[in-house]
Amino acid sequence: MFISPMLLHKSDHPFDDDFYITELKLDGIRILWTKFNDKVCIYTRHKNEVTAMYPELTNVDLPNGTVLDGEIVVSDVNGKPDFEACMERFKSKKVPYEVQYCVFDVIQYNGEKLSSMPLISRKKVLDEIVPSNHPNITVVQWTPGNGSAYFDLVKQNGLEGIVMKKADSAYEINKRSHSWLKVINYQFEDVYITGIRKDEFGLLLSFLDGKPAGSMEFMPPVERKKLYSIYQINYENDKFRFIEPIKCRVKYRNLTKQGKLRIPSLVEWL
Repeated sequence: MFISPMLLHKSDHPFDDDFYITELKLDGIRILWTKFNDKVCIYTRHKNEVTAMYPELTNVDLPNGTVLDGEIVVSDVNGKPDFEACMERFKSKKVPYEVQYCVFDVIQYNGEKLSSMPLISRKKVLDEIVPSNHPNITVVQWTPGNGSAYFDLVKQNGLEGIVMKKADSAYEINKRSHSWLKVINYQFEDVYITGIRKDEFGLLLSFLDGKPAGSMEFMPPVERKKLYSIYQINYENDKFRFIEPIKCRVKYRNLTKQGKLRIPSLVEWL
């Protein structure tokens, strides 16, 4: 049985509030683990069943009528989440990366719906029910408040960000809630826009030294309108218009293994 998960809103800055808890934002794939009628089913948040991709998670000793929410993570040699490796493992179970299911919430347990319980109470249930001896499942740790200090540690260690959640929040199924806030540890870079995709919107980017920086797949309509009013075409092919470079500043999650910007978005024109 699929349950559509509770989603987060964004916050530009961390804050300190004892009515919130703070967790590490894990750079992986959101997964719902369910067991009904002695059958384990594993779903992405978009309702794609991916049970066959994660056979190592089908033997978790939990009763029927249980639904967990968490993140599938693959760690690199330094113990940091590796999103690219996680995606490789997601696409093929033959890829020899060990996954960890990092559970941060329980929606239902042993047939009892827990979504209306306060988050802190659900966290206590998680600590009691998730097997401590299973090599591929763990409970996400949290701390009361301390969002600012936690985010500083995240920045120092090059991690993705934090999640701040109201300690008394219910689990709001199929809703994007202001009770849960994510703060992303964005990086910033000055780049050139060097090309415009002809069909579906997309922009080619280069670093200031001319090396390819990847592509930007989204731009707010008002900024897109400004771009269309100023660009000048140098040449084009079937897929792209290559333009006189336009300098801008972007924010991004991290550099890929190929040295490209991951999920860049416009901050300002330069």
